[in-house]
Amino acid sequence: MPDTQKFDVLIVGAGIVGATLACALGGLRLRVGLVDAHVPRTQNDGDKIEYDLRVSAITRASENIFKSLGAWQGMVGRRVSPYRNMRVWDTEGRGEIHFDSAELGEPHLGHIIENRVIVAALLDRIRSQQNVSLLLEQTICEIVDGDEAVTLRLASGATLATTLLVGADGARSQLRKHAGIEVRGWSYGQQAIVATVQTELFHQETAWQRFLITGPLAFLPLDNGYCSIVWTNVDTKAQRLMSLDANEFKLVLSDALDGRLGAVEWISERAAFPLSLAHADSYIGQRLVLVGDAAHTIHPLAGQGANLGLADVAGLVEVISMALGAKKDIGKHNVLRRYERRRKGDNLAMMAVMEGFYRLFGTNVAPLPYLRNTGLDLMNRAIPIKSFLARHAMGLNV
Repeated sequence: MPDTQKFDVLIVGAGIVGATLACALGGLRLRVGLVDAHVPRTQNDGDKIEYDLRVSAITRASENIFKSLGAWQGMVGRRVSPYRNMRVWDTEGRGEIHFDSAELGEPHLGHIIENRVIVAALLDRIRSQQNVSLLLEQTICEIVDGDEAVTLRLASGATLATTLLVGADGARSQLRKHAGIEVRGWSYGQQAIVATVQTELFHQETAWQRFLITGPLAFLPLDNGYCSIVWTNVDTKAQRLMSLDANEFKLVLSDALDGRLGAVEWISERAAFPLSLAHADSYIGQRLVLVGDAAHTIHPLAGQGANLGLADVAGLVEVISMALGAKKDIGKHNVLRRYERRRKGDNLAMMAVMEGFYRLFGTNVAPLPYLRNTGLDLMNRAIPIKSFLARHAMGLNV
């Protein structure tokens, strides 16, 4: 039998949230392992025009987390795209709201960053940390719970033991299922179509979002004039759109954005992802804690999913740091309960707000179209309220 490798914290899932947590814990006196069944795709294969189809709208608060970890410069050195304006309007009227970073006295509202760029910069930082081990291409075959440690048996034959196990392994979390933690939620009966496009008119470093009755369409600015699109549609329409050839899809897409950016002149491959809302009954188990999509998933209409996961990381690191300072066992239930209390309320509040937006803009039953268009116009003119909402969305009021 091979020797058991011992850790203080083992993180399963090397995506944005898991890699950020590993990077953050690298600054503490802990033995940390980051486990993933795959090697995250972090390069552009030498093609600077090939963008990752999955991007994240990173808020100022999340940017500050990456800066504190020394990972931000690695992202900037690859490819990040600031957005300084946001325009949101409804297809069923003339209501529109415009957020401008200059009005807030800020350099930008946030950044659109490809997911693999974020992970690449984080892995670079992790590789420079002596107390963090990368355990990639390692499949978990068995999880054995114990009073003092959790043991993982890998397909490679290796055995890992840890004081605290962290599930950052996504919406279908293996660790959550092992712990028997139930998830409540529902499918939206929608799919998000994603692609990279180039348009006739420059995107003006603006995030454009139009609410259609079948779901919102967002054009998110990338560098060199490209945009990442996220187009939410009911399943049947999404399937029809995915069946169109590239030229047909470009015409339909340009029309769906109301021609704001002229014709769509180029489009990458497309992909579609089913959408659902889910929330774990508990964020903690036997020496186990869940972060990010393993604990909660929300509708992407405001692009807050990754930022909620990063806030989970910040909350968990703070709780672990306090426990270490008090010489407490970081895997104990009463320690982990502090993290759950801290994050569960905030996550549920954001989920409720996003669900409210989804319901408000997802119906044409009178008088809702009139009310929401009137509301958009009134909010656009109420500068103090609009500024408060913008700064809160940027993470600057929390």
